[in-house]
Amino acid sequence: MNGKLVLIIGPSGVGKSVILKKLKERHPELHFPRSATTRQKREGEGDQLYKFLSDDEFDQLVESQEILEWAIVHEGAKYGTLIEEIVPHIKEGKIVIREVDVQGFDSIRKHELFSGESPEYLLQSIFILPENKDQLIARIKNRAPISDEELDRRIESMDKELGYAELCSVVVKNLNGKLDETVGEIEKVL
Repeated sequence: MNGKLVLIIGPSGVGKSVILKKLKERHPELHFPRSATTRQKREGEGDQLYKFLSDDEFDQLVESQEILEWAIVHEGAKYGTLIEEIVPHIKEGKIVIREVDVQGFDSIRKHELFSGESPEYLLQSIFILPENKDQLIARIKNRAPISDEELDRRIESMDKELGYAELCSVVVKNLNGKLDETVGEIEKVL
């Protein structure tokens, strides 16, 4: 069996993390790679989700092209997708599932390992669509108190992100209260 990289993409608040959690529970055979980050390790946090690096270590990995994509987020910390967390598992025939934002999606789909006439590795992308935009706005508001300016910024970002659906291999709609059905649709794709 050939492995592949499956990217899960969608706007903030669409339910990507809940979907990934359910996939992890149902499918221990799938591989969910760790992210590289320069942020500080939180109290009681292990190394299951992140590979913690210094700024210098992170920069060296970027320079030696060992990171597929990366960005500076949350208070200046760097986050990235490590090739070592992806490619060896694809070579073993595993399906590797990675949640990325639209910038990460752009970087990975254009990366030489996954693009061109005959890419070295198979890449599939699943865009998670909300039932409707109002549902997404309600989820964002219910997560935590948010200013009107921040909400406007997020809605503008959401509109931009929704445009990426047409670039993905598959689009799955996450209907309110139908998580099992949504995960079932993703399982069919996998």
